[in-house]
Amino acid sequence: MLKLQNIQKVFNEGTPDEKVALGNINLHLKPGDFVTIIGSNGAGKSTMMNMISGALTPDFGNIIIANKDVTPLPEYKRSQYIGRVFQDPMAGTAPSMTVEENLAIAYSRNKSRTLRFGVTKNRRDVFRTALERLHLNLENRLSAKVGLLSGGERQALSLLMATFTQPSILLLDEHTAALDPSRAELITQLTKELVMQDKLTTLMVTHNMQQALNLGNRLIMMDKGQIILEVEEARKPHLTIPDLMTEFERIRGEKMASDRALLG
Repeated sequence: MLKLQNIQKVFNEGTPDEKVALGNINLHLKPGDFVTIIGSNGAGKSTMMNMISGALTPDFGNIIIANKDVTPLPEYKRSQYIGRVFQDPMAGTAPSMTVEENLAIAYSRNKSRTLRFGVTKNRRDVFRTALERLHLNLENRLSAKVGLLSGGERQALSLLMATFTQPSILLLDEHTAALDPSRAELITQLTKELVMQDKLTTLMVTHNMQQALNLGNRLIMMDKGQIILEVEEARKPHLTIPDLMTEFERIRGEKMASDRALLG
């Protein structure tokens, strides 16, 4: 469902500020894989997500989604294959539009564009059914402006919108990091339910090692623009945070300098 082949990206090449953001990244996801990604700041996690979404272009390598080479496609053309939720709850929705209007935009993401009004009676019924999965009573607030929702409600709506059309790839970029613990737990549980129910192929970046261990069937660890560890499905349920720290120290010869990853 997703192949990253020899992806390389260098920022400020040829200057004193040159930084290898991604160095020869290779990653394959089968349909239904849920891969969590951990690593300290600057490891290349978000750069890799931006590369997949089309926000950045690789200097070298290919990105293949559902057997289609999307490397030359701009971000807006890749959106038909990709759903994405960002760290900021304000980033995934239009605050001045209503709940149903936001859902109408998401509903039309992989469909032909027309001039017809996006919210119809039939669609409104579809939206209510989908919103019931969130258990936040938003199905009874379709006409509410999204800007009036709480951060947790907006992030839950963003998550639903990203999964609405069952994208080929779901990208979750630290999507619980900006929420308080109770809301973060709610979004984590919703993520688990939506991904499992729809069998979505998913990549999730997190600084929270325990979250990375609890969710998904595979795990990768990144450092300095490289994937330094891949944990497959059979081994992942048996790992602990100390195991991951030991693996990092064994591979890198030093301890991971990220209190956020440990305490998150």
